Amino acid sequence: MAPPGLPRPVAEPGTAVTGGPGQCAVRLAGVTRIYPGAGLHPPVQALGPLDLELRQGEFFAVVGPSGCGKSTLLDVLAGLSRPTSGTVEFEGRPVTDRVPEGVGVVFQEDASFHWLTVRDNAAFGLRRQGVPEREIAERVDHAIAFMGLKAFATAYPAQLSGGMRQRLCIARTLVLRPRLLLLDEPFGALDQQTRLLMGDEVLRLWRETGATVLLITHALDEAAMLADRVGVMSARPGRFIDVVTTGWPRERDSTIVARPEFGQVTARLWSNLRAESMKAMSTTA
Repeated sequence: MAPPGLPRPVAEPGTAVTGGPGQCAVRLAGVTRIYPGAGLHPPVQALGPLDLELRQGEFFAVVGPSGCGKSTLLDVLAGLSRPTSGTVEFEGRPVTDRVPEGVGVVFQEDASFHWLTVRDNAAFGLRRQGVPEREIAERVDHAIAFMGLKAFATAYPAQLSGGMRQRLCIARTLVLRPRLLLLDEPFGALDQQTRLLMGDEVLRLWRETGATVLLITHALDEAAMLADRVGVMSARPGRFIDVVTTGWPRERDSTIVARPEFGQVTARLWSNLRAESMKAMSTTA
């Protein structure tokens, strides 16, 4: 049951999760992902069937029990993994077997190149695309300044803190000017205080760029603080069992965690997620 003051659940397993009015940036229809069995092990259905629509410029977070297919969902959206059935579209075009132009991905793991400086790390993708050096310099200067790394432009990743290295990974994606930003637990290795501050940086990035953002996270407070809507996934195979509209203003930051409504949002997320987490644990015990 939803806590008082919040709308009732708007999604049932297998039903469409739509973003309301506005131009559709992402559409998944009837998507499943089944991994083939190995040896005596049967195939594993990791995901779906599920439907999802994201509005252009929306911030959508996904939470769910371990092993429910959250990262599989992101891989399918990014073109890193093909769905077994169903269709995936970005800006009306099919997503096939490669990351579409206009899509950027940031993973939890530190993906910086330890032998390159901050500046050269940020420029790496642009140089691979053959972008002229003058434009690279302009984009990189803007990105590292925006992410608070200007004073460390000539430093190497080993000289940075964990939070700074993660900001570097975001800067390297930011210079590509993605219209859809996919974040797979990018702050999972950071402490709670740093995660909240990194959340502020991501919200600032989201407002400045106008990008559509999909965040995968285990942290309910992170999802509740950052997102316009939070989709709660079931135990495997992952489907949306609830979608919570947070109702926060676009101009928000981590101070929102002190509001009474914030506790209501996280309580509703946990009330749905607790039972699914118990199901997931019972199947792996």
